[in-house]
Amino acid sequence: MSDQSKDRLEGTLDEMTGRGKSALGNLSGDDETQAEGDTQQVQGEAKQGLADIKDKVDDAVKKVAGS
Repeated sequence: MSDQSKDRLEGTLDEMTGRGKSALGNLSGDDETQAEGDTQQVQGEAKQGLADIKDKVDDAVKKVAGS
C-alpha cells in the first residue's frame, strides 16, 4: 500500500469516526465529545489533503524525470 493510499484510508476513517463522535456529542449534549469529533474530522480531512499533495509532488517528479 502506498503512503498516499494509507493517508487517504486513515483520513477517511478519522473523518467518519469524527462525524459520528460529533453527532453523538451533539445529540447527548456532551460538548467534549462533540469537540473531539470535530477535531478528529478535521484531522482526517488534513490526512486526505496530505495524500493529494504527495500525489502532485510524485507526478511533478515523474514529469521532470521523464523530460
